Amino acid sequence: MAPKTKFTKEQIIDAAFEIARTEGIHFITIRKVAEKLGSSIAPIYVNFKEVGELIEEVYKKTFEVSRQMLMEQNSGHPFHDIGVASIRFAREYPILFRDIVMKKNDEAKHNEEETQGFIKMMKMDPDLTRLDEDELRKMLLKMKIFQVGMSVMVANELLPEHLTEEQIIQLMDSAAEDVISTAKRRAEEQ
Repeated sequence: MAPKTKFTKEQIIDAAFEIARTEGIHFITIRKVAEKLGSSIAPIYVNFKEVGELIEEVYKKTFEVSRQMLMEQNSGHPFHDIGVASIRFAREYPILFRDIVMKKNDEAKHNEEETQGFIKMMKMDPDLTRLDEDELRKMLLKMKIFQVGMSVMVANELLPEHLTEEQIIQLMDSAAEDVISTAKRRAEEQ
């Protein structure tokens, strides 16, 4: 009898991530992952008690990929960086993006720790230094609404075909400028 093939936990997660990337998160099954690895299901069950555990790891990997894309942006302007990373993720991983953003998903609910990280980034932006945390929080929500909407349009190919990625980013930057200038004006009036 041939020995069972062994796979690392990371290899199993990578195979499941690839299924999620091409078919969707809800199409991950232990059997599909085993087929992707050219294996029986036994090595997967050595690392994961059930498919839910594996799917949780795929969500973690998806959010890691998204955070990495954000970290690769470093313009010093958080709205720009968040927007560019979101558009890039939506374009490169449209099925995953739709699974996370367009379906009810407890994994993608509001995360206060992440919000605080974004607010910390915003406080480093020279254009935003005079704004209090409450105003920064409102601005972040407004931009998140715009950025997610724009990214949904990218993931679903709903934007006019003639728009380049650069033009899409310019639209997002323009919206950010509008939100920032309005917030500054409001702060000056107080």
